[in-house]
Amino acid sequence: MTTGHSIKVKHATKSYGALTALNGFSIDIKAEKFTVLLGPSGSGKSTLIRSIAGIEKIDSGSIFLGENEVNRGSINVAPEKRNLAMVFQDYALWPHLTAAENVAYALKRRKLDDHKVGKRVRDMLERVGLGEKGANYPHQLSGGEQQRVALARAIVARPALLLFDEPLSNLDADLRERLRIEIATLTRESGATALYITHDQSEAFALADRIGVLRSGSLEQYDTPENIYHNPSTPFVARFTGLGGTFVGHVVESAKSVVTVDLGGSFLQARTNEKFKKKDLVEVLLRPTASKFLTTNTKIGSTPNLLAGKVLDTAYRGRGYEHLVETKFGPISSVFDLKQRARGTNCIIEVDIQASMAFPLTKKVE
Repeated sequence: MTTGHSIKVKHATKSYGALTALNGFSIDIKAEKFTVLLGPSGSGKSTLIRSIAGIEKIDSGSIFLGENEVNRGSINVAPEKRNLAMVFQDYALWPHLTAAENVAYALKRRKLDDHKVGKRVRDMLERVGLGEKGANYPHQLSGGEQQRVALARAIVARPALLLFDEPLSNLDADLRERLRIEIATLTRESGATALYITHDQSEAFALADRIGVLRSGSLEQYDTPENIYHNPSTPFVARFTGLGGTFVGHVVESAKSVVTVDLGGSFLQARTNEKFKKKDLVEVLLRPTASKFLTTNTKIGSTPNLLAGKVLDTAYRGRGYEHLVETKFGPISSVFDLKQRARGTNCIIEVDIQASMAFPLTKKVE
């Protein structure tokens, strides 16, 4: 079984003219873990993974794979000497080689005899469900099959590090889900360290042991999926990993990690790690699971976490219905119910404190 690389990036910077792709980026990834870097376009994900692969050279800072420094100043170890493999979103297969020949290409420098190469290639193609298609050329394979060949090619040489550059983005939803499971299973079986980049939060949460959220070339938060979701360190992390609503108000009380916020006649209580003073301006961010319909006849009055609203839209999700509800303080999406609420129906929404997060407001309120 492969022993994975640890990865350490220290104060890495990389610019393309006036564009700063990496801005003093640092991260420390433990060996044999599956790490996902999550962020929007332009956050630096691709530049970072290409720099770790050796395709790009950082302007300053350093990169270590295990104990070996592979990039700093004049040090720039060639990609083929970094003991890694990379899976690209566009498959990057040799069009003139069969599936089996593409997979075998990764073993060329291993100095194995033909019998061992043939066996490993056959075993690997079987493992990714392509045992009968080794003689097919890339143009004779579907997109999902081509990506399986690319995955087999990456794993067959048993590298210490597997890099994934948004490998599922060109596939349809059902195929993405199936191939995601295969990537997670095969990578963990191999023992390699995995570094995977995506802009898809559901993909990140499904795959990762740890998630790094990137913003403008810097690391905003690096933590377990559970902590990223339940304890986002910044509003950016909270927004990028899924919200059902945003509200702005003034603090009326703050105690024991819970803050009470006046929205303008209605009150929300939310979790917080901040220390607020009375009348501080804050924003309360709701996870999609924070809101539900209140089914009892309750007068709102001054009771916190109850908001009057009207159903604007509804969508069937198989297990039930998600509703978009308008309140006078702003919309709430993803309000789930087993029964469909008719558009235009008045309702009362109950907000869960544990799925609500308060942060200082950093922008001017209109």
